[in-house]
Amino acid sequence: MKLYKLPSGTLLQKNDSYYLGPTLHWNELLGRENLKDYLNFELKGWRVLEIEEAEKLLDVGVLAPMGDQEIWAAGVTYYRSRTARMEESQDAGGADFYDKVYAADRPELFFKATASRVSPPGGKVNIRKDSTWDVPEPELTLVISPAGRIQGFTVGNDMSSRSIEGENPLYLPQAKVYQGCAAIGPCILVQDEIISEESKVRLEIFREGQLAFAGETALTQLKRKPQELADWLFRANTFPIGCFLMTGTGIVPDNFTLEAGDKVRIGIDGIGVLENFIGKI
Repeated sequence: MKLYKLPSGTLLQKNDSYYLGPTLHWNELLGRENLKDYLNFELKGWRVLEIEEAEKLLDVGVLAPMGDQEIWAAGVTYYRSRTARMEESQDAGGADFYDKVYAADRPELFFKATASRVSPPGGKVNIRKDSTWDVPEPELTLVISPAGRIQGFTVGNDMSSRSIEGENPLYLPQAKVYQGCAAIGPCILVQDEIISEESKVRLEIFREGQLAFAGETALTQLKRKPQELADWLFRANTFPIGCFLMTGTGIVPDNFTLEAGDKVRIGIDGIGVLENFIGKI
């Protein structure tokens, strides 16, 4: 099932049926251990919508499907990301770090965003004025319960300043964490089983209405399993209302930097498409 956060309520898609419910308290909702069972019970009291009515609500716009949860991220989980990070940090002497973390037992995990720094679908994500090389990073994003169990999946955009990170790996927080540095949505795919490894992740970037970049990868290229990443995150952290974890990117645009006004479109099979526009801060 797919769960959408609307400005005026909550929309749930189950197979080919749509249900409209009240505005939910998303801290409490994602802080549950039985999210799928809870939604199946609650929707019995929700109003059934015709497909056309549901599509009109979605066309108006959806919010980021979260409350006050933190977003964390994993790095160097795809071989392509490892190679790109080594190349960008070569002059700073940090290339070996990325090679080592790719092969290590312990993954790279870092804090990405508070809810106030996250943009909704259709909203504006930012590049930094003091950066010269910026890219979106399309990522499968895990929705994790307080007990560390994966309860769902969404599409994530981990905005990244490659020029700042490449200057020195210790600048990673400045390259990753700032206002409008992330977006998630358009929904949460709520299911107990892990999303298929055959699912494709696609990235398209449009400039002045023209396709400027396109790339895709498959989740089969993800070196670390989703639950493995979640387990590492929860080793010494607690998340009473749950959290989100971006799992890394396998699509790295070469010789390309974002500009204000660009449109970024990220799609993951089985979840949906997340679109955002680029601003500068």
